[in-house]
Formats: sequence, structure tokens, C-alpha cells
Amino acid sequence: MTDQPKPVLGAALMLEGLQQHRDWILEQQRDLEIQDFFKAEVLDGDWKPLAEQVRRALDGHTGRIGMHGPFWGFKIDTHDAAVRAVVTRRLLQGLEVCEALRSTQMVVHSPFTTWDHYNLDAFPGARAQLQERVHQTLAPVVARAQAIGCELVIENIEDKDPRDRIGLAASFNSAAVQVSLDTGHAHYAHVSTGAPPVDFHIHLAGDALRHVHLQDTDGHADRHWAPGDGTILWPSVFAAVAALKVKPRLILELRDHRQLPKAVAHLTGLGLAV
Repeated sequence: MTDQPKPVLGAALMLEGLQQHRDWILEQQRDLEIQDFFKAEVLDGDWKPLAEQVRRALDGHTGRIGMHGPFWGFKIDTHDAAVRAVVTRRLLQGLEVCEALRSTQMVVHSPFTTWDHYNLDAFPGARAQLQERVHQTLAPVVARAQAIGCELVIENIEDKDPRDRIGLAASFNSAAVQVSLDTGHAHYAHVSTGAPPVDFHIHLAGDALRHVHLQDTDGHADRHWAPGDGTILWPSVFAAVAALKVKPRLILELRDHRQLPKAVAHLTGLGLAV
């Protein structure tokens, strides 16, 4: 890692955090992930004044902007056609906000569960059927994302085998569908369910990995702690990222945005990032 520039950290923030950490963001035109627009009540309401506030807070920012898409209350592999229509509409609403914010990336949650890992292969054709249901849900969403130049990145949630999600993203055969990694989710799965360690997820995804949520945990729960407060081996994570030809956005996603300076200090203190 010493023969290449250190990666620049970004952050996932809501408007309050964006306003508080604005100077830090602008100093290096850091990547941002806006997190104000994932709730159904926001998307069904008049979200445009909030989007305008976000745009004003971003005045002077020339870095890349992403957004966390809606996820609460649904899965993208739903069996129910009526529910599927709602899921598709929610994600299209998210892309409408992306277009307003000039976001070039939207995070979507993986459908794979721990139950899936142990049970899908007990039912002939179940994996292909899951993939087909996801395609039915996302077909209009992928088309819209392509049209507005926004990349959908599928984030691991319960995933035990990262190859499931990587294969799902590749099955779209579209530059608009790529892979996201949440380090805390991966470490939880490693410690609690026997999944591979975090750096394996990066190596397996390769250049399909376009987005990383950086958060620490003890491996028991989804903590969203500042790096250094849990047990993730951060040098191995950043070494794996350094080996990639295409560099993903590195987004600190903390439960408490006030911990952002502490998180940055830890990773910069280790010489891993700036």
C-alpha cells in the first residue's frame, strides 16, 4: 500500500451531520452518502424542500454523491406480486431523489438471509427462482438507473457467502448494478455465523466492489461503531482494497455521526487513509 496514494475517506450522513462535518468534507471533496431519504413517509411526502436543504449544504462540494435507498419493510426477492410492485415503486422513488441530488450511486439491500444459505439448495431451482424474482423487482429500477447515470450497489445484510450477492449483481449484465460491502455486517456474519472474514469479501468481489460502508463491531451485533472500537482487522481490509484496480467509495457509516472525527483519527493514525 505504500506505493500508491492513501484512499480518501467519505461518510454517510443525514442533513444534520452533513452540516456539522461540512468543513471536513469540503477539504478533500470527499465522497458522500446521503441518508435522509430511505423512509417511506419521506418518499411519500414532499421531500423536495429537504432535498433543497441538502443541496444548499453541499454548496461547493464537487466530490461524488451517493444515497442510501429505501429498505425498511421489504425484500427485493419478494414472492408476492402485489408487494413486488410496491418495492419497485419505492426504489424508483429513491432514484427520483438521486436525480434531484445528482447522486451517482444508490445502496440497495441484499435479499440473501442466513436461512437462505442453509436451505436454498434443499429446494431444486430455488436459487434461480430467487434471482428471477429479484430481476422482476429491479428490471424497471435498473432501466431508470441506467437512464440517469446512477449505479445500484447491493449491500450485504445477513449474507454468509458473498458469492451469492456478487453473482446476483453480475446476473444483470449491467454497469448499473454492482456490489457494496458493509464491513460490520460482514464481520458479524464471520463471527456469529461462520462467514469469511471481511477481507475475503473484498477479494471475492474484485472490481465489482464499488462501495464500502466502514463500521466496526464486536461480531455479535450490527454496532456501527467507529473503527477501532470493535474487532475488525483494518489493515487487512485496506490492503484488500488497495489490491483492487477499481477503487470503491469508502464511506464511514456510524450510528453516531459525532464519532466521525474519532473514526477518521483511528484510520489515519494507522496510516491507512486520509
